[in-house]
Amino acid sequence: MAMTRRELGAAAMGAAAAAGTVGIGMTGAASAASSASSGDGLLPVPAQQIPVPKTVSPEAQAFIRAAQERVAATQGGKSTPPEQAAGMGSPDMLRQAASRFKGKSETIPLGPDAVLYRVVPAARTGRRTQVAFVDIHGGGFISGGGEINLLRAQIRAAQWGVEIYSIDYRLLPQHTYPAPLDDCMAAWRKILANHKPADLVLCGSSAGGNLAAATLLRGRDEGLPMPAGLVLHTPVMDMLGEGDSRKTNKYLDLVLRDMGDARAYGEGQDQSHPYISPVHGDFAKGWPPTLLTTGTRDLLLSDTVRTHRALRRANVQADLLVTEAGSHGGFMGRAPEDMEILAETLKFSMARWGLEG
Repeated sequence: MAMTRRELGAAAMGAAAAAGTVGIGMTGAASAASSASSGDGLLPVPAQQIPVPKTVSPEAQAFIRAAQERVAATQGGKSTPPEQAAGMGSPDMLRQAASRFKGKSETIPLGPDAVLYRVVPAARTGRRTQVAFVDIHGGGFISGGGEINLLRAQIRAAQWGVEIYSIDYRLLPQHTYPAPLDDCMAAWRKILANHKPADLVLCGSSAGGNLAAATLLRGRDEGLPMPAGLVLHTPVMDMLGEGDSRKTNKYLDLVLRDMGDARAYGEGQDQSHPYISPVHGDFAKGWPPTLLTTGTRDLLLSDTVRTHRALRRANVQADLLVTEAGSHGGFMGRAPEDMEILAETLKFSMARWGLEG
């Protein structure tokens, strides 16, 4: 019996996974070529098989191979849950790791369904008693909240020996813009009331990167001071969905297939507003030194690159780190490349605080 086109496509994806490759442009290449020849500016891209790169660590290769098998099994239509993409791990694993933390943990209410976690390690001396790292979690505006943020803050405080704040903001679908940003602003004001701006480094991952940048833009407009530094890990900076990698990496990113439900975050609003799409912000009015990270396969590579260029054009000190073959969120904390990004984050933070690593 002849196979249907859908069955043929699924078989091809399965074969690609078995061979350690992922299919790009499995369908539509011919129609793209036809459209391009009609003069509408489209570039025809032939179907091809992308191998697991040998230029990354064995752990990263294993992650890519497993992810490609998942993509093949779902026929390329399913993203990895955002909390996994952020490398958060399972709660049980995090509880075990956080059990080594010695110090004080505090939960500060921000309003309905939002809290600020404050974690202070017991063993601190000198300047380390003054500085703090503020984290805004990822999860596509729809997940990643709850106890997991406290656990991650405790783990980081134990490792770094500095005070850690973690903002647990309201989530979709019940809470669209500006509710999550309002929560971040409320938390940021509380933190500034306890710390000098020069003692703070603000960090956001994925959707949290969007909120971190928007918090500084809105805070600046409302007269709040800037922190010593900003870290943006594979941030969502353009809710309009523009940027070259939104197309070129659509089937290469093995974690984030598309923005999915996260697109509802600014629904009904002007999506180009800098508080929603921070890439459109005016950084020349004042901005802290910034560390940006992404990967060559990240669907949001362009979000990060465009933000980096916007910062540089505004004469802001900005460093861009790009991980070989990294999808959105890298390799979910399972490869040495992820540890390198964390090490760079600590190095950047220590420099901004005036501390040695």
